[in-house]
Amino acid sequence: MSAYNVQVSGLAPTTTENHLHDFFTFCGKITKIEHNPDSKSAVVHFEKASAAKTAVMLNGGTLDGATISVTSDVEHKDEEAVDESTPIDQTDKPRAGIAAEYIARGYSLSDHILQRAIEIDSKQGISSRFLNYMKQFDKAAGSRALGPDKTLSGKVQETFSQATSQARSVDEQKGYTKVAHEYYSKAISSPIGKQVFDFYTSTSKQILDIHAEARRIADQHKAANTTPPAPAADTETKA
Repeated sequence: MSAYNVQVSGLAPTTTENHLHDFFTFCGKITKIEHNPDSKSAVVHFEKASAAKTAVMLNGGTLDGATISVTSDVEHKDEEAVDESTPIDQTDKPRAGIAAEYIARGYSLSDHILQRAIEIDSKQGISSRFLNYMKQFDKAAGSRALGPDKTLSGKVQETFSQATSQARSVDEQKGYTKVAHEYYSKAISSPIGKQVFDFYTSTSKQILDIHAEARRIADQHKAANTTPPAPAADTETKA
């Protein structure tokens, strides 16, 4: 059994195992949930220590109208650098980005939790795999759409329409558009691409930045007439 687990207490009577899974899947891959409705508590087991660390960050969050306690008997740490060729997953994302996903999905996170996410990013830095993913896509798509050494995120507004039109014709045979996470690719190619790019690649953030990113995520899914999906459905790159 995984040692990467957290204890959750103070659950609402209406909270089910599915609710717990939906809530904590934003932290990373879950391997098991032990839910005890009688004591309004649960133990959530994760595949990675970094996922459990993110879960503890959510202590004091709200689920089904109840303020929950999320604790752990051990201090979970982020994993050491791994093979950069492996796909990014939820645990590679900045904690502020994960917090934005929670808010976009309609969960309530206090400013204290958002500040906690910012502090973890500032102390831990951004995952090198996530940084490389963002930079490589931005540069690869920009070079094909705009010319050598150009990036989509750095393109000025007045030529945005032309840039995005060219970006759509990027050669998919090279795999860049196929492996790109749909949200990030669209966001970086938007008029505020530089702002979005900076949010995910810089540790310098404010609470208002997280709320702004949450609105962008929610607005994109609203435009597509879809509910913002749980991370497991759309956050990994695909070969």
